[in-house]
Amino acid sequence: MHRTLRLAEELISRASVTPHDAGCLDIIMARLQPLGFACEVIESGPDDARVKNLWAKRAAKPASDSGASRLFVFAGHTDVVPTGPLDQWKSAPFSPSHRNGRLYGRGASDMKTSLAAFVVASEEFLAEHPQTALSIGFLLTSDEEGPAVDGTVKVCEALTQRGERMDYCVVGEPTSIERTGDMIKNGRRGTMSGKLTVIGVQGHIAYPHLAKNPIHMVAPALAELVGIEWDKGNEFFPPTTWQVSNIHGGTGASNVIPGAVVIDFNFRFSTESTPAGLQRRLQNVLTRHGLEFDVQWVVGGLPFLTAPGTLVNAVRDAICAETGLETQLSTTGGTSDGRFIAQICPQVIELGPPNATIHKIDEYVAVADIEPLKNIYRRLLINLSQAGTA
Repeated sequence: MHRTLRLAEELISRASVTPHDAGCLDIIMARLQPLGFACEVIESGPDDARVKNLWAKRAAKPASDSGASRLFVFAGHTDVVPTGPLDQWKSAPFSPSHRNGRLYGRGASDMKTSLAAFVVASEEFLAEHPQTALSIGFLLTSDEEGPAVDGTVKVCEALTQRGERMDYCVVGEPTSIERTGDMIKNGRRGTMSGKLTVIGVQGHIAYPHLAKNPIHMVAPALAELVGIEWDKGNEFFPPTTWQVSNIHGGTGASNVIPGAVVIDFNFRFSTESTPAGLQRRLQNVLTRHGLEFDVQWVVGGLPFLTAPGTLVNAVRDAICAETGLETQLSTTGGTSDGRFIAQICPQVIELGPPNATIHKIDEYVAVADIEPLKNIYRRLLINLSQAGTA
């Protein structure tokens, strides 16, 4: 346990608040290079918020003279969310501490323990299987908790330009509920946000016949949109949802009818819907209600799904062998960098420690969860190295 625990503590001690890496990748590269990994640092973003990304790869000998080696990638992030009020922490967030069998510190669960487990699992696997025909990669970023525009997506773009693809990827996001391995994510919903502006006519509130109140005008359309069944979901995904997050209207004066109202909303959508289809249906409702409007769309990520197959089966077997648990497949929760990786990798899952305290004051991981996580990753490497071509 000590090697994984000590590395997790070393990473937690770095104040890598997004988008800053604070030296975490240097620590990891120092462990990977002696194993034969070629490490490439890809930086992106403005000078005052420079994002540091790592693409590290240990290319194995092809399994046959005619076939290329399969590539498995560990993916994750070194950045963490801000600490919040320091006086509410029982111990300093970047000074890893132990209480009641728990390791406390910002990033303990999300996701520096996973990073440490990635590294030590790789060290142990390669010590036992130095001639493995499985190529292994690491794709790490310091821009996952922030805008996520200069991180994993940039590495994936660079790999695409080179014609490099992955066969399997595990993202170390904290996916478990009670015990490490009890839940994995084999997909994520897509996310699409919109900013709707409905135009009216500003006027005096005492003379409504001389104005057009856009809030009143849009209300029936909103009621209809709230009641729409966008799709029924499927075996892996819940139905698509539509939620309003903000409504902005008015001048601040109590006697002025506003000239416009701005509504922020978001779709979380399954593989049963497409961005274009959802956009069309929403705009048809607004048009039918006779509104003068404009919508600005941002697609934050497409849904992805890895059906049971080589990777899911190898992960399930590794979890069961290490913990005795029959893992649950899930696509719930928010987005992750898996949405970018899935564009160049056909099989992507997420697996990490319990997530009950992520982004909270006094974030922690149970020490008893650390070694099983590392062992699951090591068993996964063994399973994939022995598996046939997906």
